Amino acid sequence: MTVQQHTLSNGFRIVTEQMPGLQSASIGVWVTAGGRHERSDQNGIAHFLEHMAFKGTERRSALQIAEAIEDVGGYINAYTSREMTAYYARVLENDVPLALDVIADILLNPVFDQNEIEVERGVILQEIGQAHDTPDDIIFDWLQEEAFPNQALGRTILGPTERVSSFSRGDLSDFIGEHYGPDQMILSAAGAVNPDELLALAEKLFGHLPPRSEPSAAEAAAFAGGEKRVKKGLEQAHFALAFEGPDYRDPSIYAAQIHAVAMGGGMSSRLFQELRENRGLCYTIFAQAGAYADTGMLTVYAGTSSEQLGELAMLTVDELKRAADDMSSEEVARARAQMKAGMLMGLESPSNRAERLARMVAIWGDVPHIEDTIERIDAVTTGDVRAFGSKLITDAGSAMALYGPIDNAPAFEALKARLVA
Repeated sequence: MTVQQHTLSNGFRIVTEQMPGLQSASIGVWVTAGGRHERSDQNGIAHFLEHMAFKGTERRSALQIAEAIEDVGGYINAYTSREMTAYYARVLENDVPLALDVIADILLNPVFDQNEIEVERGVILQEIGQAHDTPDDIIFDWLQEEAFPNQALGRTILGPTERVSSFSRGDLSDFIGEHYGPDQMILSAAGAVNPDELLALAEKLFGHLPPRSEPSAAEAAAFAGGEKRVKKGLEQAHFALAFEGPDYRDPSIYAAQIHAVAMGGGMSSRLFQELRENRGLCYTIFAQAGAYADTGMLTVYAGTSSEQLGELAMLTVDELKRAADDMSSEEVARARAQMKAGMLMGLESPSNRAERLARMVAIWGDVPHIEDTIERIDAVTTGDVRAFGSKLITDAGSAMALYGPIDNAPAFEALKARLVA
């Protein structure tokens, strides 16, 4: 499998990877603009724009967009994250040109019909309501907000109801004008693709776009920390704890990810074994390490009963402290194996591979070889993981969110004091 890259004269980037033996391909355009590129008065508009992409263009109605892909058995979708927005499709080999034509159409020729705006506004407001009714979703939005208060990175991707209710056609067009220039787009494709054919198609569909002035940079992140408590008569109390972690260019990101896997990445992890298997304090508990351009977060989440919440929170802190001292080489080796296997298994999917290509180009401007990434994972020692764990509990900022019957939750200051005691 060979990765090929090209940049058009206007800055539009193309990255492709052929995967022999496949009869399908994943293709999409990743735009390097997401929730954190919004001003406060724009919060939620990147996601709104993603929804509107499928609501009609100058050439196709909303139904025709769906039919164009589904008539050939394909699949089309999009998503908005805090740093990117993606529009992508999965189709058979012969239908790759069609898929790219549809994606280019929805990106370059949206009509933003007022009736469709109102319909989709209602859909998004329902989505916001659903998120608030899903405790193990909304608690992560609150945790993000506490970690990065009054910052773009801390605001929700969906946006608040009052903002979504007021967005106009002009607001959508303005955001495109600010953030959808050719040098902010990456065409990524993997699977049964012809790189030369895609380059020619990209030149035809996107090569005419004029370069735009440099967009305003995303607001720098500053992890502040804090806590949010929301009492509600739920069956379970939901507990989420976050610590500031490395950004995705920081060499310590691999130690952070291995630490998170060892702490709560599977059934053999420390938190799962001690808090669920040995003590029966919860059904779900996990840890994960996420990263952004200039910061990151290591997050622990669990759902438990009101009566057991205090014990679970304190023991979670105890396990984090203990790991800084006695994380074993066997645990680190297991976590490394899980990371590598998860990455390699995921890359058997052309959709995952296309997304990786786009992310690597956005982050590094290039696509590292898989072998290089594996070498970096293998290079992390037990000492590195312990050192990361020690820094986490002594130097990293922290944030907490609680939701449900939380009267028995310990004070946040008590948790922080226990962490460093």
